[in-house]
Amino acid sequence: SSLFRRSCTSLHMEGTVSVILVQVNPGETFTIRTEDGHVQCIQGPAHVPMMSLNGSMPPIFVPPGYMSQVVEENGVRKIVILPHSTEYHPPMHPPPHLQHYMHPHPPPMLAHPPHPMYPPVPGSELHPPQYMHQHPMPPPPPPPPPLPQPRIYHEYGKIVSNIQARSAVLSWSHLVNSQNEENANRPVSFTFEVALSNCGKSGKFKTIYIILKFYISATYSSIEESTSEVISFTTESCEPDRPAVPKLVNRTKNSLILQWKGSNDNGSKIISFLLEWDEGKPGTFKECYFGHLKQYKLTKLSPSTKYSFRLAAKNNLGISEFSETVAFSTTGSVPPAPPPPQLNQAGITTLSLEWGPPTGAVTDELQFTYTLEMEEEGSGHGFKAKYNGEEPSCTLKNLRRSTSYKFRLFAHNSEGKSSPSEEVEYTTYPDKPGPPSKPYTKGKIRAYNVKVAWDPPKDNGGAEISKYVLEISEASNGSTWNVIYDGTLREHVCDHLRPGTSYKLRVYCFGIAGQSQASDILSIHTSAVPPGPCRSPYLANRAKPREISLHWAPPVVNGGAEIIDYVVDMAESDQTECRRVYQGPGLRCTVSNLLPGRTYSFWIKAANKTGFGPYSAKSQISTAPGPPDQCGTPMLTCKTATSVAVSWEVPLCNGAEICDYRLEWGKLEGSMHVIYTGPCLNYEVKGLTPATTYFCRVQAVNMAGIGMFGGTGIVTTPASVPGAMSLPRLLEGKIPLPLASTCLALQWDEPNCHGSEITGYNIEYGERQIVTVDRVTSYTLENLQPDTVYRIRIQAINSLGQSPFSQSIKAKTKPLPPEPPVLECVCFSYQSLKLKWGDGPNRISLSNSIQFNLQMEDKTGRFVTLLNGPCHTYKVQRLSECTTYNFKIQAYNEAGEGPFSDIYTFTTTKSPPAPLKAPKICQLGENLCEVTWEPLPPMKGDSIVYTLQLLSGRGADQVYKGPDTSFCFTNFQTNCEYRFRVCAGRQYQHNGGLQELLGAYSPSTVFSSQKKAIDPPQGEATAENKNKKRCLTDDQFAFILVVAFAIIAVLCAVAIQYFLIK
Repeated sequence: SSLFRRSCTSLHMEGTVSVILVQVNPGETFTIRTEDGHVQCIQGPAHVPMMSLNGSMPPIFVPPGYMSQVVEENGVRKIVILPHSTEYHPPMHPPPHLQHYMHPHPPPMLAHPPHPMYPPVPGSELHPPQYMHQHPMPPPPPPPPPLPQPRIYHEYGKIVSNIQARSAVLSWSHLVNSQNEENANRPVSFTFEVALSNCGKSGKFKTIYIILKFYISATYSSIEESTSEVISFTTESCEPDRPAVPKLVNRTKNSLILQWKGSNDNGSKIISFLLEWDEGKPGTFKECYFGHLKQYKLTKLSPSTKYSFRLAAKNNLGISEFSETVAFSTTGSVPPAPPPPQLNQAGITTLSLEWGPPTGAVTDELQFTYTLEMEEEGSGHGFKAKYNGEEPSCTLKNLRRSTSYKFRLFAHNSEGKSSPSEEVEYTTYPDKPGPPSKPYTKGKIRAYNVKVAWDPPKDNGGAEISKYVLEISEASNGSTWNVIYDGTLREHVCDHLRPGTSYKLRVYCFGIAGQSQASDILSIHTSAVPPGPCRSPYLANRAKPREISLHWAPPVVNGGAEIIDYVVDMAESDQTECRRVYQGPGLRCTVSNLLPGRTYSFWIKAANKTGFGPYSAKSQISTAPGPPDQCGTPMLTCKTATSVAVSWEVPLCNGAEICDYRLEWGKLEGSMHVIYTGPCLNYEVKGLTPATTYFCRVQAVNMAGIGMFGGTGIVTTPASVPGAMSLPRLLEGKIPLPLASTCLALQWDEPNCHGSEITGYNIEYGERQIVTVDRVTSYTLENLQPDTVYRIRIQAINSLGQSPFSQSIKAKTKPLPPEPPVLECVCFSYQSLKLKWGDGPNRISLSNSIQFNLQMEDKTGRFVTLLNGPCHTYKVQRLSECTTYNFKIQAYNEAGEGPFSDIYTFTTTKSPPAPLKAPKICQLGENLCEVTWEPLPPMKGDSIVYTLQLLSGRGADQVYKGPDTSFCFTNFQTNCEYRFRVCAGRQYQHNGGLQELLGAYSPSTVFSSQKKAIDPPQGEATAENKNKKRCLTDDQFAFILVVAFAIIAVLCAVAIQYFLIK
């Protein structure tokens, strides 16, 4: 049988109107129910056009064995009905009331809900179609062989809808008929061209639309072009189009005649026109004419005035838009003569003029054009135009200074040119005069005056010079200028000058326009004279007994030259002659070799290059008192071995009474220090060292100062008993440890013998026990009590007696070495032993200073140190199982090492078996499963047994114990979970009995009991086996939890970063 295929193409135009083309292939029947209820059958091949008012697809009944599919390509939606694939097994046929249809945006496959009815294309009597298969349809056969090429007929259905005043919706369909049966499909393209004419069927058509569409159809050999019949339609009427602007026909001073043309009436005759104007006031329009005429005259207008107009047309459907605004002006008369221009501002080369509108003019001054003419005085060229424009002002530039110019003004409008205004005359200002010539001197430049002259400027600026100004400035004052002359003369005598001073002179002049620039500068220098008198000299510093420092200032008047020399003269009294004490350029000098307490007179004078000036006034200055003279050598007398009497004589006082004496004393001549200050002439020195040489000297002091030291006296004290002993020292580490508990080693420094050699020492310790030794500086006290404190002091002995005892020191003997502690093992393991000591029943007193030496016997029989320190526990690791080890311990402290303890023996335990892997479970039947685990080899001849436990909520139940590595578990309930774990045990003989050492349990294994499904026939898997879930182990479940917590932590961190931090 032939293949039944239908495709619907929707061409969407304006609004919701859509045309649907239903294609019926050969061998098929398309059934439509009409309005009167009759059924119309259309045999294929045929194309049936249909239209939907709301854009939806009509309902389509799909025959059995076919399926509908919505396709959208390049904006065109299609419903294609295709047979199912060969692999599809059809289910029950759908009921006839189920419908296939297309929404505006459908999914690829649609359900079958109820659908509204659709009207046919205008001109057709068809109701919305109901697709019914008229005869049974066999399954689709394979494609037949190619048939001969068919002929194609073209028919068109056209619709004009939604007609508005300026728009209409055009829609059409394309119908293809074929006499031969189609057996193959290929895409064929159709181009639709729409042409429009507004002059009837005989008018010229213009293409307004071209579109290219594709759809699936039978194979064609050729395509023939055809043109549809002409369809006519009329658009709706509306308001007129926007008219053109009015045109000016004629104008006078008081009237305007306007004329216009009518615009397109758009199907309704224009009945009137509306003309508006702004009454010569821009911005607001008012009605000036409303009627059916196309011409209007406005009267009683103002001359030379601009008016704006706009026009609108009106028919029965409304009023059009206003035309563009157009402006026309009335005519006017020639303006009267304007007023003469007024001077706004005059300059040296510019004149700024301004004027008003002509007198009596009522129009705006901006409608006038002005012409300004100018005549230069004495030029002989007459008036020339200098400005032409609408602005009421003008600035003329590049004029001659101090020159008169005549001006007149004309006014223009559209009617002509006015008569000239009255002539006015304005003069430019003169310019500033140029600078005078450089001043020059007349005659000789003297110390106190000079005569200066100058020439007038070359350019007087167009006016007479009114006065000259002469300024002077000292070269030292920089830019400070002072006026010394102001008048019309061109010379002046500058007096009251200072000798030897540099001056600068300049001159400038004044004219009507102002001050000129200054002339070039003349520099002069007055001659110098000898300087004036200096001020009296004065003390630069405080006066000394034998010298005076003088200071003076330069003279106020230096005579116009630099001071190069000063002379200072001195006299001891008015009767003595003056003598020169200083000559030079400085301002300070020191006069020496004077006598203390004397008054001296001084004079000073200055000199420059021209000579010396006069002396200054006399200055009297007195010297200060002097210190005493040098004392004589003091007299020394030894009273005892530790005291000496010193006396001295009174020196010269040098004009001031002696108030104090200073006595210096020391063991070295170069390092003496003051031991006495006072008015006495003798002193006794005590606390000296016997048999020692001392040096001393004396100086006197008065109100003027301190005199020189006198000669140095030397004395030696007699010999005596030894000096006091220094503090003895205890020698640490000099005594061997075995003797440190009963001996103390001492050391001391030898004291001063005081002139008599030391012969021995007395050592006192304990309860006044004294030991006498020879002349040594160290000694060891023996036979002392252990751990005892002794107080020790020492004294020296010579031929004259015994020295005093030294300060005592405290020394303590060390305690005896400690006894070894009791060693015990507090924790046994198969590879380690934890040892502890110091807590047994024979506990000894341990302090923080006691340390221990723990040793263990190795394989060779010698003991090696394991620990050396203050710890009381130690764990010996890396040992072998079930092995005996020997240990001994020793205690030691600062007193030495104690004896080793007896040998202690400890044995390690047996090692437990290694932990097993999780057992494996295999279900053998509905009520039988086998649990297996890995075997372990025997451990040093000891057998291995296994314990299998079943975990439940109440705890763990042992289900098996024995040497086997598997166990069959029965009597379990279906659809339940069971957890199994297993551990290995080591059996060995101990104390005549069988002992067992259990290892760690393996991880648990989960077993879910289910009914074993019966295998499907022919090896096909059932749905139950496909959906069977695999149970997770504990490790997998823990891994999933860790990953989930990690993801939650990352999300929380991102949220905190985004919401809180940012």
